Amino acid sequence: MSAAATASSFLDLATIRSARGDLYLPGSKSVSIRALLLAALADGETCLSGLLDSDDARVMREALKACGVPLQQHGDEWQVRGAARFPIREADIFVGNSGLSVRTLVAVLAFMEGRYRLSGVPRMHERPIGDLVDALRPLGAQITYSQQDGFPPLLIEPAQARSTQPVRVRGDASSQFLTGILQSAPLLAREHDLIVDVEGELISKPYIDLSIALMQRFGVTVERSQTESGTPRFTVAAGARYLAPGRFHVEGDASSASYFLALGALAGGPVRVHGMGSSCLQGDVRFIDVLSAMGADVTQGEDWTEVQSAGLAGGFRPAAFDTDFNHIPDAAMTAAVMALFADGPCVLKNIGSWRVKETDRIAAMATELAKLGAAVEAGPDFLRITPPAVLKTAAIDTYDDHRMAMSFSLAACGVPLRIHDPGCVAKTFPDYFLRLAALTSA
Repeated sequence: MSAAATASSFLDLATIRSARGDLYLPGSKSVSIRALLLAALADGETCLSGLLDSDDARVMREALKACGVPLQQHGDEWQVRGAARFPIREADIFVGNSGLSVRTLVAVLAFMEGRYRLSGVPRMHERPIGDLVDALRPLGAQITYSQQDGFPPLLIEPAQARSTQPVRVRGDASSQFLTGILQSAPLLAREHDLIVDVEGELISKPYIDLSIALMQRFGVTVERSQTESGTPRFTVAAGARYLAPGRFHVEGDASSASYFLALGALAGGPVRVHGMGSSCLQGDVRFIDVLSAMGADVTQGEDWTEVQSAGLAGGFRPAAFDTDFNHIPDAAMTAAVMALFADGPCVLKNIGSWRVKETDRIAAMATELAKLGAAVEAGPDFLRITPPAVLKTAAIDTYDDHRMAMSFSLAACGVPLRIHDPGCVAKTFPDYFLRLAALTSA
């Protein structure tokens, strides 16, 4: 498989008979984007190593540069000189299709006393952001929708006087809304504590845990409690400010690890991924529990994880599952494709957040699994997948969604298939298919 192949309109994958070897993960997208923004807001200089080099991470880097934040690359390290206020107070910022970038930038730029215009690709302009804007406006944020109410593009102008009342944000749409508000805390908690109350169920809780852990690394503590009604409350004390930690290493991407760990289960392994182990901060490390429940053999060290089994060729079949994937929605896509090979019907529950991702992932997943012969029932926040008696070869559409391309590549463990637009993996893992080829044999 050549680099040119991944740049073409499609990529043909031969049937994967076996897989084994070691993979060194690229840096975590979730950590990279958060760490870049925190470093930009921190007093002092931060040297970031292991930073992901992908479309989404570049969106954040370029956005910060547009705001005047000094970033310099030295080999595989980035030096970021931060400040509580960005030097440039007027800029046009392109956010591509990076949901995390736009949702964290909006909350920060709203209180930078500047004028900023944020826009992205057409799909970004279909991804809702109204709940975040509604939460920020009582704080004095001046945010205008440039086209359709509730969606980017946005115009941000200097904020007015803020309310000292608790911020209220919905938790059942996207955890990134809460992350955005929390990361902007030093801009909001100058004279008064910042108190954020979550309305409704808080989804993707591990991503909030990650945000809070990274804020702590940069010197800001978030206290957790509950309101009288029992809903989550987050508090940042007045006067909090970010301090550069000096050096910060970005751990490997746990979501990307899921594809290769699943590969170890389906194609025998052992496959060992380096950069994600028991010390990992990311929620998707919990995908190993899903693999163990399916019957794969999982071992883990502090900075590595290994999976093996008899493999499909040796008679291994993943055990059917009925699982709530609220905490690991990205890795859930990997589980959905593994369901093609399961020993019975599988149910993925609490995945409603899929509908507002890079594409409507529930609809897209149902369509493409059906092409491979599965019987699929799709609901508002669930999928029920009955594996086919005989897997069909197919041409898989990827909907300009990196996770559709990477997760469906695992179907090649059963049949040859074609992946349309393989280059969409550049969003988070530009050389994914080359790495896949290096571990597999037909």
